[in-house]
Amino acid sequence: MPAKLKTAVLGATGYSGLELTRLLLRHPRVEKPVLLRRQSDTDTSPNLAEIFPALSGNGSYPLQPLSWPSLRQQGVELLFLATPHEASRSLVPEAIAQGLRVIDLSGAWRLKHAQHRSVYGFEDADAVTAAELTKKAVYGLPELSRDQIPSAALVANPGCYATSVILALAPLLAANIVDREHGIISDSKSGVSGAGKEPNSRTHFVSVADNLSAYSVFGHRHVGEMLEQLKLNACELIFTPHLLPIPRGILSTIYVHLNRELKASEVESCFRDFYVGRHWVRVFATPKLPQIQFSLHTNYCDLGFCLADDGRRLVLVSCVDNLLKGAAGQAVQNMNLMYGWSEEEGLQ
Repeated sequence: MPAKLKTAVLGATGYSGLELTRLLLRHPRVEKPVLLRRQSDTDTSPNLAEIFPALSGNGSYPLQPLSWPSLRQQGVELLFLATPHEASRSLVPEAIAQGLRVIDLSGAWRLKHAQHRSVYGFEDADAVTAAELTKKAVYGLPELSRDQIPSAALVANPGCYATSVILALAPLLAANIVDREHGIISDSKSGVSGAGKEPNSRTHFVSVADNLSAYSVFGHRHVGEMLEQLKLNACELIFTPHLLPIPRGILSTIYVHLNRELKASEVESCFRDFYVGRHWVRVFATPKLPQIQFSLHTNYCDLGFCLADDGRRLVLVSCVDNLLKGAAGQAVQNMNLMYGWSEEEGLQ
């Protein structure tokens, strides 16, 4: 039997990190991951099961301090970072210098253009190395970057909102049937876990329960990803995120004008042809539309649409679980590609 892959996870104490740890623990080709902690971590418990008691019935999950010599000694090949953006920005150059491959779940390495990256306010200690890594980083959306991911040393896992919007629009834009001058509008809604584990006034129960609110209008960090990956100009896309009073899940409703009259069957064929062989995208036959509950706790992106009688106005609906296809599940999907395994491995 071939040796199993040795991985490490830094940031397992967050929601996405916990989901990632759960997936790796049951992955048939991966050893039990090494769980790491940073000195600045606010959770000081030495064991992940003390932070998440749901794990307590399945053994011990010690959190080790991050140490490059220790990772080498333990034979770790692949490092997952489920850390804040600025932490990933500083840690990745060190990890790559140590010969590790990295899948980063933060936004630190997703953006190629400085004007989009400026929203994070990064200050790189070594600007030359950062620029080189930014150029080499592969945007880890397997449905679009399947050919580049296997050889990548650094995979930048996409944002959750960005995943839902990019996968919905990519087939139409590739077919050149979108009237870009009319503009594209994405009205997207996410469960509270998308805001991360650290609470704030906006994510407290009394603010979220029985409520729906828009936020980060014309300023959300995922917009740059959408523009870069879809090759859109900023004036061609309006994206407005909203906070839903649910734990997890994303639903994006996207409004598009087509540049010529089409039949519903032609639109459906556009999606099905584009995603043929892509297991983790499900296309709904019109007029059926995805719902958050259908993709919840799965790695699927569910896509559906309705076409107006004029054949020119199109409404798309895209649903993902923000912690799985929007984060941890997609990270495992990327790992599978990096090591030549089926994209479905460990995710069914």
